[in-house]
Amino acid sequence: MTELTFRNVDASPDDLVVEWPLEAIQTALERGSLKHWRRLAAEIRAEPWGSVARQVEDVLAYSRPYGVDKLMERVISDTRESVKRDEREAVAAEVAELVEASGLSRAEFAADIGTSASRLSTYLSGKVTPSAALMVRMRRLAAPHEGANLHRT
Repeated sequence: MTELTFRNVDASPDDLVVEWPLEAIQTALERGSLKHWRRLAAEIRAEPWGSVARQVEDVLAYSRPYGVDKLMERVISDTRESVKRDEREAVAAEVAELVEASGLSRAEFAADIGTSASRLSTYLSGKVTPSAALMVRMRRLAAPHEGANLHRT
């Protein structure tokens, strides 16, 4: 098997993947081997909305290297969903901390931030993520009770 080479670009397959231009990523997807695809996947997992992930998406919009196209699309989508799930859980944990720090019941806390107890419950479960403005209200409500341990805006 011939080693992968990039033509007409100022990059080498040995360079960091994040330094590869779009043409090099296309070459790796179309003519690379498992070694190159793993490197692309690792960079996508490290930065699921980063330049490499976006460039892979761009290439796959017009070039569909058999088997690799589905693999890379799955790596991108699975990684992004995992990160989104982790972020929702982190927000839910912060909301729970804010409710606790406020010293109020859930119903009182919800009313004081301008929402319902059932909506607050969806924030606490992570099913729904509150808006940035609502997070600011929650932090303000909890701040007098909590002190400097919470994130402040």
